[in-house]
Amino acid sequence: MPLTLLEKLEILADAAKYDASCASSGGSKRDSRQGGIGSITGAGICHAYTPDGRCVSLLKILLTNFCIYDCAYCVSRRSSNVRRARFRVDEVVQLTLDLYRRNCIEGLFLSSGIARSEDDTMEDLVRVAKILREAHLFRGYIHLKTIPGADARLIAEAGRYADRLSMNIELPSERSLQSFAPEKSVTKIKQGMAHTRAQIDEASEPTRRAEKKKFAPAGQSTQMIVGADGANDASILGASANLYASYALRRVYYSAFSPNGHPSAALPHTATPLLREHRLYQSDWLLRFYGFDLSEVQDAMEDGMLDLSLDPKLAWALKHRADFPVDVNAAPREQLLRVPGLGTKSVDKLIASRRSGRLRLDDVGRLTKGIGRARDFLVAADWTPKALDDARLKLRLVKQPAQMALF
Repeated sequence: MPLTLLEKLEILADAAKYDASCASSGGSKRDSRQGGIGSITGAGICHAYTPDGRCVSLLKILLTNFCIYDCAYCVSRRSSNVRRARFRVDEVVQLTLDLYRRNCIEGLFLSSGIARSEDDTMEDLVRVAKILREAHLFRGYIHLKTIPGADARLIAEAGRYADRLSMNIELPSERSLQSFAPEKSVTKIKQGMAHTRAQIDEASEPTRRAEKKKFAPAGQSTQMIVGADGANDASILGASANLYASYALRRVYYSAFSPNGHPSAALPHTATPLLREHRLYQSDWLLRFYGFDLSEVQDAMEDGMLDLSLDPKLAWALKHRADFPVDVNAAPREQLLRVPGLGTKSVDKLIASRRSGRLRLDDVGRLTKGIGRARDFLVAADWTPKALDDARLKLRLVKQPAQMALF
């Protein structure tokens, strides 16, 4: 008996949940005066909470979970004993429109298993986006997963209709990918990323034409699975740094490995701690927004692994006590960014506030929620921290609340 649309949705939405790279910040705002339905803000649509507290959402599904590949880490792999389903292109289009009109979603994240070939799958993904944009004037957010090895022409067409493109590298080393996904090619994945970067760069170049070429305005992203292979955190972040530098990625997403309902015998049978995933995200932020070098982040590790009890900036600060305390009334921005408990926004507020007078510790406390961690690493007009030995200081800071906060 053929599956109903609801049954397909149940199967293919569940299969899509393992892809972490669906966050979609960075989309461009489309002019609603041109007509059509759906809209996005300048910050894009995220599967998360926005700064003003709103929770925005997108439809996240696979076109199909049939796949010719047998990647050990994938629930949709060829040898997996899961229920299979496949959406028709028109079903995805109608589902997206119906859910948008019911105010359930604000955009679409569409990925797929490879049912027949790379080109056939990529062509169907592009058709969904093209029909939404051209036939229904859909102005909402679209994130398409691109297929390694697909024709460059199809990737180029995908970028015309999608806000963001992504191609998952999955594992941090070529050796790991060959072990767990021997049918996949690192070369094809990197070629696909390079082609997408070239198209994005070309679209961003100044032009005299009345209408500027648009190509994936929210950039491209990728995902790495954490804990499926034996790679340590130093190797994972090293791979990420190389991807950022080589392909100008907007984001690298980290997905803690969790044995699904049909685990491969080649993989661990215990889940990777979510806290490890979180520490990798924090380290990623240090590299991209806080001015840290890869070697500095790795220097704060023990045997190539991040300390799960401390955020990585705090771990680095404890190893570099000679660089502290920092004077909040005199230090430059790059030095303040290295103070545990101070984020980029709080540092900018501190710099703006000190133009009006010297800051006291209470003033700093009003500008950051991380004052409990920051106070031992800064000097204010009325405050100089007591000298504590490393063991006592670490013990006190580990007991600080909000260890899941970014910094």
